[in-house]
Amino acid sequence: MIEALYNKGIRELADAAHGAGRLTAPTGSALRDSPMCGDRVRIDVELIDGRIAAIAHEVKGCLLCRASASLLGLHALGRTPPEVERLRAGMAAMLAAGEVSGMSEGADEVALFAPVHGYRSRHGCVMIPFEALTIALAAG
Repeated sequence: MIEALYNKGIRELADAAHGAGRLTAPTGSALRDSPMCGDRVRIDVELIDGRIAAIAHEVKGCLLCRASASLLGLHALGRTPPEVERLRAGMAAMLAAGEVSGMSEGADEVALFAPVHGYRSRHGCVMIPFEALTIALAAG
């Protein structure tokens, strides 16, 4: 289990921490935490002309949660809220089915999370950064 869930790609994505930090003047910000596992994610976002001009995150959580937030730091920049929703839906569908389908940008990183499919208790760890970003975008 450990080897599959915490594969090399997941570890590298988490270690890269794309977008880690805080924005000084976000247009939207959200804090989400999981009482089940203790993961806590804050996402700051700056929207300009309907696109994400800047994104930052602070994560106190497991490797899967950190990798998921890093994936957003890598792929959410420059996207519109509907594009982010498609990325979120793609991740949720992949967790449910165990395979990536119908995605273009971000598909390689989303596929890294395929082993999580068999561990429903870990799905929330992956999705909490997406939830925080969705709330931050609505606030912006």
